[in-house]
Amino acid sequence: MGTGDDLTGFTIDVWEEIADRLDWQTRYVDVGDVAGQLRAVGDGRADIAAGAISLTSERGLSYDFSQPTLDAGLQIMVPTQTVEPASPSLTAFTKLVFSKTMLGWLIAALLISVLPAHILWLIERRHDTGAVSKHYFPGIFQAFAWGVGSLVGAGAAAPPRQWMARTMAILWAFVSIVFVSFYTANLTATLTLAKLEAQINGPADLYGKSVATVTGTTSASFLRTMGIDATAMASIEDCYRALLDGGYDAVVYDAPVLRYFVAHQGDGAALMAGPVFQEDDYGLVFRIGSQLRKPVDQTLLSMREDGSFGMIEEKWFGDDADSTVEG
Repeated sequence: MGTGDDLTGFTIDVWEEIADRLDWQTRYVDVGDVAGQLRAVGDGRADIAAGAISLTSERGLSYDFSQPTLDAGLQIMVPTQTVEPASPSLTAFTKLVFSKTMLGWLIAALLISVLPAHILWLIERRHDTGAVSKHYFPGIFQAFAWGVGSLVGAGAAAPPRQWMARTMAILWAFVSIVFVSFYTANLTATLTLAKLEAQINGPADLYGKSVATVTGTTSASFLRTMGIDATAMASIEDCYRALLDGGYDAVVYDAPVLRYFVAHQGDGAALMAGPVFQEDDYGLVFRIGSQLRKPVDQTLLSMREDGSFGMIEEKWFGDDADSTVEG
């Protein structure tokens, strides 16, 4: 919460709509942080605390809560360029050429070319104008070169001359089309899987990556518990700069805060990666037994039913309103 007439944010808009429907007047109290908000409600300086306040069982012993207003938790944000197609490199090409996948398909091409090569040689060797030598060597090598060349679409220097051999060549051409198509599809699937495995899709993908978070927060504690080496920075703004300008791979922080950044300042420069984890809920906080809680909850329900709550979500968080964020 804060002071002044220029307060903005998702929670401010939600609260202003609640207060307007209940015909309540609002005076905002500046307390600085969540701990200050809770103390202000506890000592009577404020009737309600509204903001990024987690609804926990421990806090439930001392305060009453409204319905959740935000589905929170931790999430990962990455720079947009990490999910764009990478430019081909000589290293990537060399790795592909000498991969087990390429070797396997090469062996398969050689093996399935053996039979048609022998058929071609047996047919063509009986004719003086045949495309291959009458002798097994080098005739079988010539036929084998034709079979492999046709299989990979390279063509043949000496196509079959006999009608039976040409008929077989036509059938072999159809086999070649199927083989090359199947090979291409499998190679594409292999490359796509390798690319997906290289992306950051959850906490398990953060090991070995340069990760930024905010010091003294739930996200910093979570990363430390997981054994993920992260740089703890003074503010979330420092994390944003580290991600966009400092070459960091990811930022881990409260999902609402990150999603707000992506939908506004970071639009086009950053993306959310993977689902929310360490799930948490935000809501409004009241003193135990407060008579304000019931009308607030009823108003929140009516706002969800008539769509006004969803409109506020879309205003602040864009189309991704299922994972709303705090402004």
